Amino acid sequence: MPIGDPQGGFFEYTVEGIPESIFAGSVPVSDLERSIGFYTDVLCLDLLGRTESEAYLRRGNCRLMLRVSDITGIDTGLYFGVDSPFNTRRRLIDEDVEFVREPVHTPFGTCTSFLDPDGNVLHAIDAGAEFRM
Repeated sequence: MPIGDPQGGFFEYTVEGIPESIFAGSVPVSDLERSIGFYTDVLCLDLLGRTESEAYLRRGNCRLMLRVSDITGIDTGLYFGVDSPFNTRRRLIDEDVEFVREPVHTPFGTCTSFLDPDGNVLHAIDAGAEFRM
């Protein structure tokens, strides 16, 4: 239910305030230094800043937070948009990254899945694909 304008006027909602995109994702990590190395050196994200327990990374429109946690090794549900999951797989295999899923076709595009140093599952998906059932 709309609460109206805080200045006392009436505000009619259309699309204001409705989510338009995923702004950022978060990944639990056990060793922040090691994870920063993986995400910056292997996945080529830029380190924007950090605290003792969090790191903030970005590449293009991809924003990622690494957070120290006792619980790691999860399927993050994060899908990195890439030009080609096949190229990503070839490149990351050369970096000794472990893959848990070969490239497969999904309704959102071709996707492959791999592990970060904590065993978290990350996905790479063809960013240019059209949705198809």
